[in-house]
Amino acid sequence: MYSVTIATNNSHKLEEIQAILQKGIVLTTLRDIGCTEELAEDQDTIEGNSFQKADYVYRNYHVDCFADDTGLEAEALNGAPGVISALYAGPHRSADDNIDLLLKNLTGKSNRRARFRTIITLILDGTVHTFEGIVNGSILTERRGNDGFGYDPVFLPDGCSKTLAEMSMEEKNRISHRANAVRKLANFLNTQ
Repeated sequence: MYSVTIATNNSHKLEEIQAILQKGIVLTTLRDIGCTEELAEDQDTIEGNSFQKADYVYRNYHVDCFADDTGLEAEALNGAPGVISALYAGPHRSADDNIDLLLKNLTGKSNRRARFRTIITLILDGTVHTFEGIVNGSILTERRGNDGFGYDPVFLPDGCSKTLAEMSMEEKNRISHRANAVRKLANFLNTQ
């Protein structure tokens, strides 16, 4: 049995990760360790944000932990929204507003290629390990589906007929960026 803390209070993210982690890995949350503060995400890169959150929890709460950060990177927008995906339309973190701004900025662009990229930083006994997950696809011109979160309603993964928001949790966890990174994390933890 292995216990590790996930540095998030995002219930959607927690649900996705718990569905992927294998038996033998016990996930504790920030609330479980008494961490109620909002973790900073003010770095210039997805990798930087992921490390910043994990490092804060490890240094202040002295527990093995991991944090992730994810960005949607649109080719026609030079990788934007990228590291500011959650804040793309402003600090209020509205998924609907973020999608609206993305669709507006892609208006008239023929290249709608994009990818979701997740970086997980694990700090285990003071040693830092990094895992990356990517899913490639394209941005639709309108929303489809009611499940998932963030940009899921407009992201159509390559080779799929459903957006991430139209998929069941099981379908999404077979292909998603976060699932790919979490599987790498789980495989690593199971070898420790």
